[in-house]
Amino acid sequence: MMRADLARKIAAHCSGEGMRETAIPGLTLYRRSEPTACNSAAYKPSLIVFVQGKKRINLGRSTLICDESTFLLTSVDLPVVSQVIDATRDRPILGLDLNLETPEVRRILSEHELPVHGESESARGMAVGETTPELLDACARLVDLLDAPQDIPFLAPHIEREIIYRLLRSPQGAHLRAIATLGEQTNRTAKAVSWLKQNFDKPLRVEELAGIAQMGVSTLHHHFRSLTAMSPLQYQKQLRLHVARERMLNEGLDAASAAFQVGYESASQFSREYSRFFGQPPMRDVKSRGLAAAEARE
Repeated sequence: MMRADLARKIAAHCSGEGMRETAIPGLTLYRRSEPTACNSAAYKPSLIVFVQGKKRINLGRSTLICDESTFLLTSVDLPVVSQVIDATRDRPILGLDLNLETPEVRRILSEHELPVHGESESARGMAVGETTPELLDACARLVDLLDAPQDIPFLAPHIEREIIYRLLRSPQGAHLRAIATLGEQTNRTAKAVSWLKQNFDKPLRVEELAGIAQMGVSTLHHHFRSLTAMSPLQYQKQLRLHVARERMLNEGLDAASAAFQVGYESASQFSREYSRFFGQPPMRDVKSRGLAAAEARE
């Protein structure tokens, strides 16, 4: 009942296809009325609550399935490939996406004694959890604020704190705790992830990256793979390919220009790696994605 009620509220505020930003900073609503092809994306630290439909997310070699009974928690910037696998016009996939701010997580941890579930040192940067009635209720009250915009500045931050509190008390809370707790291996690894995210177009020097994380090279490799499900080099490559794809699609760049912008020195190497990752050469892929987007708008 609570899930159906939240689905109705999301549908009322998100009648069109795709993502819709709202008047609440960091809150986006999502709707798709049919299955989609695989889509590359860079997920930020966020909570995504699904209330209808089903989605597959590939992180490295790991596959996560999200349906209407689950939420997806991402605690660090991650390049993924996602695909809507269950959605129809009568029953579209619906969800909400709320950005999570690490300083706020850290404040809540400092103010409250919360139980620890699992080993935070080895927490993966992305996890699927079961949505509880308490979490659904908080999300529904947050969406309700879209009908009372005058209340957003005062009430939204309080509800968002409650949502973070609910997440920290869940079995997936270790994923947030590890990122926010200063000095932990995962927190230091997250600094390396952040540096790569901001400098993906620069040459990768693992020794320099290990220095940023304040750990040895082999230790960095272990914890980086534990957090992101990929090595630093694989992370950089996937992020480069994702950014290049988006720039070709949104800015009209040709493949060679996009390749050099994201840090490739060889256009042919870029084309080979792009084809291997996305299943077809760059410009053919971008053309097919453009056609699919145009059809979705009709």
